[in-house]
Amino acid sequence: QVQLVESGGGLVQPGGSLRLSCAASGSILSINAMGWYRQVPGKERELVAAMSFIPGGTVNYANSVKGRFAISRENEKNTVYLQMNNLKPEDTAVYYCNAEVTSAGWDPYDYWGQGTQVTVSS
Repeated sequence: QVQLVESGGGLVQPGGSLRLSCAASGSILSINAMGWYRQVPGKERELVAAMSFIPGGTVNYANSVKGRFAISRENEKNTVYLQMNNLKPEDTAVYYCNAEVTSAGWDPYDYWGQGTQVTVSS
């Protein structure tokens, strides 16, 4: 089993910044990719940013966050971060961490965090 623990959500004014963290722990042989998704009531969960951990892998951002959000990682801690700058009210959502993890003897599997609320409001 793999656990993803998120932190860093909260209430911020428009134009402000937040940094989300997601730490993976448990039966991890390798992490293939990690990323952040978000969801608002009544809508499907959408990709915000994702990073491949494979050498030469790519980083992808939703068009709506390009230039404002940045995803990064800390390999030794199996942790991924999402730096969110110039936040807008439309960024309000529950943000979920996702990781594709390979455990010994198992095929790669997608894990999800519990979600952290980000509210952008004056």
